[in-house]
Amino acid sequence: MNYTQVTDPLNYLGLSALMAALPILFIFWALIIRRKKGYQASLLTTLVALLVAVLLYGMPVKLAALSTLHGALYGLFPICWIIIGAVFLYNITVASGQFEVIKNFMASITPDRRLQALLIAFSFGAFLEGAAGMGAPVAITAAMLVGLGFNPLYAAGICLVANTAPVAFGAVGTPILVASQVSDIPDMAISQLVGRTLPILSVLVPLYLVSLMAGFRKSLEVLPAIIVSGVSFAFFQWLTSNYLGPMLPDVIAGLASILCLMLLLKYWKPKTVWRFQEEPPQTLETELRYSSGQILRAWTPFLIMTLMVIAWGLEPVKAALNSLGHVKFMVPGLENMAKADGSPLVVKPVEFNYLSNPGSALLLAALISLPLIGMRYAEGAKVYLDTLVQLKFSIVTIASVVGFAFLANYSGMSITMAVSMASTGALFPFFSPVLGWLGVFLTGSDTSANALFCKLQYTSADTIGIDPLITVAANASGGVTGKMISPQSIAIGAAAVGLVGRESELFRFTVKHSFIMLLAVCLLTLMQAYVTPWIVPAYQLMEATTTTAVSDVSAGFLYITALTVLIVLIALAVVLLNRKRIKLA
Repeated sequence: MNYTQVTDPLNYLGLSALMAALPILFIFWALIIRRKKGYQASLLTTLVALLVAVLLYGMPVKLAALSTLHGALYGLFPICWIIIGAVFLYNITVASGQFEVIKNFMASITPDRRLQALLIAFSFGAFLEGAAGMGAPVAITAAMLVGLGFNPLYAAGICLVANTAPVAFGAVGTPILVASQVSDIPDMAISQLVGRTLPILSVLVPLYLVSLMAGFRKSLEVLPAIIVSGVSFAFFQWLTSNYLGPMLPDVIAGLASILCLMLLLKYWKPKTVWRFQEEPPQTLETELRYSSGQILRAWTPFLIMTLMVIAWGLEPVKAALNSLGHVKFMVPGLENMAKADGSPLVVKPVEFNYLSNPGSALLLAALISLPLIGMRYAEGAKVYLDTLVQLKFSIVTIASVVGFAFLANYSGMSITMAVSMASTGALFPFFSPVLGWLGVFLTGSDTSANALFCKLQYTSADTIGIDPLITVAANASGGVTGKMISPQSIAIGAAAVGLVGRESELFRFTVKHSFIMLLAVCLLTLMQAYVTPWIVPAYQLMEATTTTAVSDVSAGFLYITALTVLIVLIALAVVLLNRKRIKLA
């Protein structure tokens, strides 16, 4: 079945762009005015997009349905597969009781409220964002701070603000992976540019947090800790995103920031311990109640996860695993589509790399960790089923949003909107982060915002002659600043600290900071486009792939062997240290 994309179906670009934007306007209306749940709004938006594609753009019904199905398949695998693995690994640490050990360890490091905010809201929250995402970081860290005696409003507010820096790399890099799938720009290139933008915010956020709590003068009393926390996080965020890829910047930078701050506090303490004037009763134990062996055991799932995700990111390992199992096919019926100029429309194949996919690494890390943290596999299976139930609506939302994104790309809706938006000309890079901010505000997810707008960002930038990578990365970077005022995030933060019904207070607390940080990202994006274009990494579109050399396969198996040995050594250390503790007891 043949189809040629249409750019201006109504022969009046402004009106055509308005009609092409109808699904996006609809999701705004559904979420803000009708206050529908995310999955309901996403499914209805996809239906509206189908109607626009068929009735206005003349796309055959079968092609429109297949385009949506193609996108939904990408939403389910690899995107949802990665999220399920990440949340499952986090859930087994909670179900096994090991997360209580981690919380006690974090709470025992310092009694100073300013330093606790840095450690828990900023560093530990970033680690949790990288490991699981999905609202868990704000809920967990805010509840921990309240347990330590923080004012509930401040606890939720600073955790929402702190969650800004890591969001683009959340849930083991899912937002960047989605941006790559939608825009056809390699995820490594997007990771690199986002990793050259957000570290500037990361350096400033710790000072911002402490100043919000205690005022600027009191923040200067802990300036060494602020510098160590922010600079260490920003450095490792830059290093990991630029040299390892989008999956581990938050995990590694969060851990590095925690360790660097702990090392500083071993040799330096603030002259006075600062607390709130009127504090609620403390309910969280701050005396360290666990041995080093128990602490290592609690962190083991995340340690194994980090090693496995690093290994899975190596090209030889991917080649080795793909040689054992890899299915690749085209969606039948999508072969004969053309762009508006008559050139063939490139349609990506569905790639079922079920062994080399990062989600499989996460699942395997969780399965290896189960006996080490004291869980039976039957208990792990129950946690996995509970995780699927927990994420069922998120899975529907992601599949439908990515389905809509693919339909908009194949039908020509994205091109229509892009040509219209390109009328802002040279100022478009300044406004491009606003799209990401708006998308996250509406959906509560940088992943969903990237699925909605990254192709639009790409086409608009290409139309005005700037590198599309700049605006695609800006969508992810700008999106992080909308997370703190997203209704979903506000609801999670309020529920975690007992402020249900007072969400408006929390919104007023964060909204100003959201606009300040958005303006910073807008200015940085404008500079990348016109002042510092050298900061943009060189890359090739994903269509231009090269075949993997056979020698890479043997090297990959060698790396997997080394990884196996390393994991065995970690497991032995956990077993021996905890056996020694039992004997001493």
